[in-house]
Amino acid sequence: MTIQRVICQRQPVFLCNRVSNSSKNIVVIREISSDAYKSDDYQYLQKGQIPMLHFQRSLPRLKIPELEKTCNRFLAAVQPLSQNKAAFDNFIKIVEQFRTTGNGPQLQKLLREYDQKNKHTSYISKPWFDMYLSDRKPLPINYNPALVMKLDERPEYNDQLTRTANLVITSLRFARSLREELLEPEVYHMNPKKSDTQIYRNVLSRTPALVATLVSWAFKAFPLDMSQYQGLFGATRVPKRGQDEIKRTEKTSHIVVMRNGHFYAVKVFDNDGNIEVPRTIVNRLKFVLNDAASSKPAEFPLGVMTAENRDTWADVREHLMKTHNESALDTIDSALFLVSLDDKADYPAENPVPIVQNMLHGDANGLINRWFDKSFSLIVCKDGNAGINFEHSWGDGVAVLRYFNEIYKETTTNPICQPSDVHSDRVEDVGDDIFKIEFNLDDKSKAAIKKAQQNYVNTVNSLEMHTMINDVMTKSFCKNHKVSPDAIMQLGIQLAYYQQNGEYVGTYESCSTAAFRHGRTETIRPCTMDTKLFCDATSGKVDVWDRNTLREMIIKASDTHGKLIKEAAMGQGFDRHMFGLKYMAEQNNIPLDPIFESDGYRKLNYNILSTSSLSSDGLLAGSFGPVVPDGYGIGYGVQDKMLGVIFTSYKGKRDAIDFVDCLNASFETIERVLEFKK
Repeated sequence: MTIQRVICQRQPVFLCNRVSNSSKNIVVIREISSDAYKSDDYQYLQKGQIPMLHFQRSLPRLKIPELEKTCNRFLAAVQPLSQNKAAFDNFIKIVEQFRTTGNGPQLQKLLREYDQKNKHTSYISKPWFDMYLSDRKPLPINYNPALVMKLDERPEYNDQLTRTANLVITSLRFARSLREELLEPEVYHMNPKKSDTQIYRNVLSRTPALVATLVSWAFKAFPLDMSQYQGLFGATRVPKRGQDEIKRTEKTSHIVVMRNGHFYAVKVFDNDGNIEVPRTIVNRLKFVLNDAASSKPAEFPLGVMTAENRDTWADVREHLMKTHNESALDTIDSALFLVSLDDKADYPAENPVPIVQNMLHGDANGLINRWFDKSFSLIVCKDGNAGINFEHSWGDGVAVLRYFNEIYKETTTNPICQPSDVHSDRVEDVGDDIFKIEFNLDDKSKAAIKKAQQNYVNTVNSLEMHTMINDVMTKSFCKNHKVSPDAIMQLGIQLAYYQQNGEYVGTYESCSTAAFRHGRTETIRPCTMDTKLFCDATSGKVDVWDRNTLREMIIKASDTHGKLIKEAAMGQGFDRHMFGLKYMAEQNNIPLDPIFESDGYRKLNYNILSTSSLSSDGLLAGSFGPVVPDGYGIGYGVQDKMLGVIFTSYKGKRDAIDFVDCLNASFETIERVLEFKK
């Protein structure tokens, strides 16, 4: 893993004044004294009572699981995928040899030695970075996920300029709170009413950092690792031959705004490091929207290169650096974040697919108003639909979702800018504080862009997306029947795939290990012998089975899934451990053990079903692409009154519409079983 750190000097004034109107705070932008905008109320989104990194030193380290337990968990995950007993018996021998006479013990010893030499981090952190950064596949669809915000309930605040201004200003307030370590620490409260209190903050703010996590646990409040937050702002992934680098600029004063494939550097911090006043930021955003150059699509939209194969992009970027584009590229790399202003509008409220597609991969006709290498891009459409597309190597969504939640809540409940102020007739000179980023493109660069455009058009047009909403299989329904909502979702997926294809396949569900220092993720393997038993028993024909027996099967499958979630969250799954052992072999030039080349290992890690769940009050939908050509990407959220799912797959590889029908039928089967009473 390579991370470059760059220090840039921060490089003008009106402000907002909050006034009360009924029970809501309304912000009126007006000219006031030049120092007023420096107030903490505007400059910072939060000033937490507990120091932001108070828990970092006392967070537990991610433990390396015992080799025997990992082998047993590995076997349990492969068993339901095995086609017959003979094949599984042979795999048992391979695993047992690895555990005893193979190089399993040697790799375990090397991994523990590596872990002891790197006590400041986790054993999986660098290997996981290297995995992401060395993959040569394009970022969009393959890696970059998308989060789509709900619209503001007040239509006038969904005007593109108004919403963009509010989102940008709140993002800057978040960034400054983060930069100066004033954000509230990220803590998971088991019972918020008892622990997310002033008493908790008073106690923990006085607790020494070395024991802060232990004291927090006594409140049943679990601090989470915040090391990934440093990757949010001023960061980008730089393509390099063989393995990319992450470049982080610790102090920077500008953002980059894109429109129709054109780039603009927009200054947002003044020379003293303060956030510019709202009127100034609004004026600079308005300049981009009004600039004649941005009103037409760029003939050669360079952003499409960030959607190319990483080695291809690395070669083109190196050529760009040699042809006098170094300063332009550095301006994008060092920006706090990127804002994409899309001219598209009128997305149908009854069908989220078009807006989710736009946030996931942008235009399907070759106009790429994106720079997928940035740590994250804030995307705002002409009708106010907004979302985030983020590069995945630097983090796993914990920091992104926190940022997403904070800016959505603030901009929809207490926005800085009002529509009437944003659209005033006043026009101000932007001077040198905003400029169009120009590239010197020779024939070789232009040809590469055109080729990348066609490649990306082909890729985007090969992806299909579908949605499903179920108002029965809800969180409330599951809790009433004493089963886990996530387990029922995963059981439904297994049953649907089995009904459609008559087999069981590698299934991936992500679980955060952020409760540990520099934790990343662990994999939950939802396809278990218990889910297989239920799927085999039903196959859509509930009436021929005793429903009490089937109900017991569901409960058992739910209990098993819950156990897997707990093990994964505690860093006691097996996937990351096996990955670490394989990494040790590669780093020490040790021939790969047969276990890593076995059919069981290959089948388990060929994740045809890649699944992930996110929950947020401001989240309309989240989506990502399949991780294998013939797979499904399944993003879902189980809420109190509904279950929402977004599916992605490649055309001609899977019958996605039929899979949606099968999933609906699966939930009907599960509902009939759970609702049955003697």
